[in-house]
Amino acid sequence: MTLHRITSDPRRYAWGSTTAIPELLGVPADGSPQAELWLGAHPDSVTTLVDAEDGGPASLNDWLASDPDAALGGRDRLPFLLKLLAAAGPLSLQVHPTPDRARAGFADEERRGVPRDAPHRNYKDASHKPEIIVALQDGFRALCGFRATDRSQALLIHLAGLVEGTDRRVLETLAGQLLDAGLEHTVRAVLERRTPGAVAALVSAARADTGHRLWAAERELVRQLAEEYPGDPVIVVAVLLNLVALNEGEALFLPAGNIHAYLSGFGVEVMASSDNVLRGGLTPKHVDVPELLAVLEFEPVPVPFVEPVVRPEGGLVYPVPVDDFDLVKVDRGTAGDLARGRAAVIVVTAGTARVEQGPDTVVLERGAAVFVSPGPEPVTVSADGTVFVATG
Repeated sequence: MTLHRITSDPRRYAWGSTTAIPELLGVPADGSPQAELWLGAHPDSVTTLVDAEDGGPASLNDWLASDPDAALGGRDRLPFLLKLLAAAGPLSLQVHPTPDRARAGFADEERRGVPRDAPHRNYKDASHKPEIIVALQDGFRALCGFRATDRSQALLIHLAGLVEGTDRRVLETLAGQLLDAGLEHTVRAVLERRTPGAVAALVSAARADTGHRLWAAERELVRQLAEEYPGDPVIVVAVLLNLVALNEGEALFLPAGNIHAYLSGFGVEVMASSDNVLRGGLTPKHVDVPELLAVLEFEPVPVPFVEPVVRPEGGLVYPVPVDDFDLVKVDRGTAGDLARGRAAVIVVTAGTARVEQGPDTVVLERGAAVFVSPGPEPVTVSADGTVFVATG
């Protein structure tokens, strides 16, 4: 048998939605935030084998450790992790390391004896963490990468015109610094708290009464962040970033060094199997500004949209420039030649799906998932709704 039903308990981070994951799973909401559902074999996750035999491995991690030949075709690890992410509020502003930086940081913290579960630890493993996020509903909001500098300067000048006195001078000075000293100098100065009054001036401008819609989304963003994280200097950095709203099926790819934060919405996220996050703010968790600045790419970039491509065998593939994973979406149709010789995690986000590999067949309802261990025969998925297939 190569198809194995799996499930997991939601992670209850404070920024999570109270309804999105329970509705997907078809269970009553209990009023608590449910932020992420992890499906994979990261050491910090517990993905349960639904049909585990008595006395056999109960979790995917245990099975992979006890029988890697059957579970992964002899490979030593599952290289990706799939998450269902449901955000009611902003996640931390963060970056992920390159492979070299992850290996060096992990080795350094191991050498210094920092416990792997220590709250102040940066590197939980030795892997990079490139990731893709695909919106499950319209209106998924995110910050990702620095906006073109001239546009950010225009925003700061616009905001300066909404206030008077010291607040105006602070914002005009910040706009001039961005032009004269550049983006990296400005961001470092803000995060190292060398721009006194910048947060207060920015918030005052965002709250100023104005009758037009110019930069309205950015002003609303500042008001939201100031309400949830008053005084955090990262609020100033946030207005220098691309602000994006995704419709259902649209996607972003976040490589190493890309500064980003998901703000709200429900999506499918696939990443290299890592939990290495370097945070700059907007969080009660550990913040390490020097390490974030060492990893951060300061060049302005276009919004990193991923355009899906139609597969000849059916479905849409979201092309990514890494080898850790592939992601295919099957929407009301059939897709074949999936996961040939590779492990996969398949999750149904709408309707039902029939998953076949050789003689094995499972039918999955909305919210259900299956792990596919590598086999010589490819997988076929037939869906009357929406299915995501992550392979690696």
